[in-house]
Amino acid sequence: MEKMKRKFGIICGLSGILCLLWVFFNNISNGSVINEGVLNIEEKLIINKEIFCYFDPSRTDSIEPFNEKDITGDNNIFFIETSCFGDGGIVLDARQCCSIESAAKMNPKMKIYLLILSPSNFAPSTQKLLTHLEQYKNIVIRRIFMGDYVKNSPLEDWWASGKFKTSNWPKHHMSDVLRFLTLWKIPGIYMDLDVVTLSSFENLRDFVGAEDLDTIASCVMSFGSSEIGRKIADACIDDLKNNFRGDIWRNNGPDVITRILHKICQADAIANMIDSCHGFTIFSPWEFTPIYYSNWKKYFEVKDKDETLKLINDSLAIHTWNKLSHSEPIKVGSPVPYGIIANQYCPKIYNNCGSWF
Repeated sequence: MEKMKRKFGIICGLSGILCLLWVFFNNISNGSVINEGVLNIEEKLIINKEIFCYFDPSRTDSIEPFNEKDITGDNNIFFIETSCFGDGGIVLDARQCCSIESAAKMNPKMKIYLLILSPSNFAPSTQKLLTHLEQYKNIVIRRIFMGDYVKNSPLEDWWASGKFKTSNWPKHHMSDVLRFLTLWKIPGIYMDLDVVTLSSFENLRDFVGAEDLDTIASCVMSFGSSEIGRKIADACIDDLKNNFRGDIWRNNGPDVITRILHKICQADAIANMIDSCHGFTIFSPWEFTPIYYSNWKKYFEVKDKDETLKLINDSLAIHTWNKLSHSEPIKVGSPVPYGIIANQYCPKIYNNCGSWF
């Protein structure tokens, strides 16, 4: 009888544990677990290592926190790094640093912000690159704490709901979320970390660029402090909140601004929006995406380099399609278009990054 009681107790205990685990994992799938605060061991094991820093409030060994209240005006350019780095430290490669340098070099009167989600300090290799960026006095590097950053914004309840955790590409979709949220909070310009600036943006506000005949690009966007800038910022953040899809790559980035401009510009075709949208400018693809993503290798080929350089001659900036091109090597000094551009627009990084860029 005593053995039967012990067996029964063990079975009940195991059943209870299984029930608790079922509830826990069910809550995760519904987005009700993993709130802001100190995470316990079980929660840390559950959270994908790719996104742990989105929920980590630790300030130990951290970059100085971003304080948006310190910013005045709309003379700002924002870059955002959404990777979560481990014990090796935060890593930025030479091409990312090139994007930051080119923005700082071409816009000396603007503040260039690099906003980072990950805790930790910079890896030694990145610290060497940053010593060259530090020569530009208009570059500022700060850390975002996501729980604080969404407070008092239209995304506060959305973030708490856990909807974001349905993303199949959380790092990419976090970049989408933060570009729209940042420009909603602070008027200015957003740029991807694979965009090289070729011209001054100091007198440009309230614009985007068409990627092709069907889509507006979100790699460079400006929502200024004007009435139209604020209207589009409000509309984009509401669209993102109401239409977020974790299973569609483009839905939360280019598709957001495309949907909104179709409505606000009251135009079915993107070609009809250009230079005609209530004071908001939609540039042609030549301004930011003169080389279409399917032709990204043109930036890395000596063949037809003169034709490629001619194509980007009148561009304000170029998107280099890092998702496709990041593993394509460039020998420093080689006459490929990307190398020629880097030598001109981010010379401190390009000439001090070692043998390979």
